[in-house]
Parts: sequence; structure tokens; C-alpha cells
Amino acid sequence: MTIFETERLVVREWTESPGDLERAYDIYRRPETNRWLKSPTLPLTAPEEAAVMLRRWHDRFAAYGDRYGLWAIEVRESGLVVGTVMIKPLPGPDESVLTDDIEVGWHLHPDAQGKGYATEAAGTAMRREFAAGTAAIFAVVTPGNTASMAVARRLGMTPVGLHRDWYGGTELETFVATARDFS
Repeated sequence: MTIFETERLVVREWTESPGDLERAYDIYRRPETNRWLKSPTLPLTAPEEAAVMLRRWHDRFAAYGDRYGLWAIEVRESGLVVGTVMIKPLPGPDESVLTDDIEVGWHLHPDAQGKGYATEAAGTAMRREFAAGTAAIFAVVTPGNTASMAVARRLGMTPVGLHRDWYGGTELETFVATARDFS
């Protein structure tokens, strides 16, 4: 299911098609991707783990319809999935409980970085979420991830320092944008 489109991209649900499973595995098995994610379920170490991860993402946000999720970023011209963009409630200090704070995020295959895909997909996702009534959206970045911090700045997000409010209290560089910033 398509969530939204941009000039170059189709942002859609990840599927359990062989192509999506192979690409998800390729993205999330890589040290270059996982270096910054700090997830206990990553890196993926076997292809079958991709299906488990994608099902977990879908199940976690299914109750929200297409408002929140982690979605595939597909290049319209080639059909190649280059990564993931997300809009979702941030998990709090107890990671099993979601907060009212909304996160925008992105994970790209190393071959797709530097082409503006993250900025294009995340910017459109943010405009869509602001149109749904959200007042503020956060990007949280592992300290040292200068590439993701640059994307947040290109999106017009304001750095607000290190915070430990989400993801189990992990210290994260935090950026915020408000609906007013995007009007």
C-alpha cells in the first residue's frame, strides 16, 4: 500500500515479497546502517530475520492505519527500495510504552546515501503528519551521526541538545520542528 509519493519516490508499506525481504535484510545486516541504531534486534544475521522485523513493525503500528509506521522508500524510476522512513510515537524510558512525542526518522542503504532521498521522504512525511494535527515532530540521533544530523538540519529542524527522554533513557541528539515551522 502506498503511503505517499514525491517527485522521485514512492513511500509504501514494506511487504513480505522476496524483493522486499532481500532488500530489508541487505539494509539491516550492514554495520554501516546499524552502527547508529543501537537496537537489540539488529543487525540482522540471517535472511529470515527480515520477515520477523517487518512483521513486528507492521503489528506495532497497525492500529494507527497509515498514520504511523516504518515504510519502504522506493525510487520511482528504478523500483529499488533504498531505505526506510518513519513517523511514529517515540518509545519512552520504558521502551514498551509509547509517548505522545512523534518521531521522524530514516535508515538508508549505504549506496543510497547522499542523494537527498532521506530529506525528500522525511520532509513529506513531516508535512503529512503536521497536516494531521501534530504540533511538534522530533528527530533523535545517536551522537556522532553527523550525516543524520545534517538531514535534520536540511529539514529545518532545530537542534535542542542531548536528551534522555526516549528509547530507554539513551542519550540522543535531539532536533525539533513545529507545525508553525512548516506552514
